[in-house]
Amino acid sequence: MTEKKPTRKGSTPIVVRVTPDEKVEIDSLARQTGQSTSAYLRLLGQGYVPKSIVDHGKVMELAQINGDLGRLGGLLKLWLTNDVRTAQFGESTLRAVLARIEDTQNTMLEIMKTVVMPRADR
Repeated sequence: MTEKKPTRKGSTPIVVRVTPDEKVEIDSLARQTGQSTSAYLRLLGQGYVPKSIVDHGKVMELAQINGDLGRLGGLLKLWLTNDVRTAQFGESTLRAVLARIEDTQNTMLEIMKTVVMPRADR
């Protein structure tokens, strides 16, 4: 007959006293790593170095793309208001700017998917 291994549910809990503010912070840190509070604390207690589920490099990439969209939107606004600085731009230039905005939005959407969607859903 095989011997059953004890489960966590049937094991002795470790009680850690924290202030309400500390609990909120621990819960928040656990969520940032995609873990439950219990799993997060258990892993920390075993020497695990938690990693945020948000890829900061991708977030910076999104910020740069957002800046690009802002600049392109500014150019479009100048053109639509008949600003003298854009008098030399024709319809083909406008269409190119619109296409670039659409491409940039698609790129941003793909990066956003890698940041917010769990790895299993990609």
